[in-house]
Amino acid sequence: MSGRHHPDSRAEGDWPAPTGPGAPAAAAPPWSGPLPGFPVSTSSDFAEWQVERTLGTVFGVVVRSMGAGRGLLSVFRIFAGGEVKQYTKLLEDTRRHAMDRMIENARLVGANGVVMMRFDASEIAQSLTEVVAYGTAVVLGPRRPVMPAAAPGTVPPGS
Repeated sequence: MSGRHHPDSRAEGDWPAPTGPGAPAAAAPPWSGPLPGFPVSTSSDFAEWQVERTLGTVFGVVVRSMGAGRGLLSVFRIFAGGEVKQYTKLLEDTRRHAMDRMIENARLVGANGVVMMRFDASEIAQSLTEVVAYGTAVVLGPRRPVMPAAAPGTVPPGS
């Protein structure tokens, strides 16, 4: 997933303001270059963009229940062996929902990307599953070329 973009794309510079009474206005990112979708990476950076500022941890939490009807049908599948497609679909949808919430929270703090994204899941009760998507909200800017260091005793070009 490293360097992939979340399919939820917004118009360039379309940064939602925080909601709720007394919520401070989120500062628009200093760079408004074209970012396709909302970049999310499992690594600490992107090949295409430079991390300009780190805004802190953001997360999205979803708790889902399988439901009695689907749960009973899946029990038969467990005994028969093979993939339990009802659970697979439920967990895929739950991960997407948790990631959407994480991105929404990142936008609220003024981020235009998330790095070091991870998932965590746990069982809360017999039929409840909690899925958390979390990462570090960042402001991304254009990647700047790195100037080579001058050799000792020489004058760097352009000086």
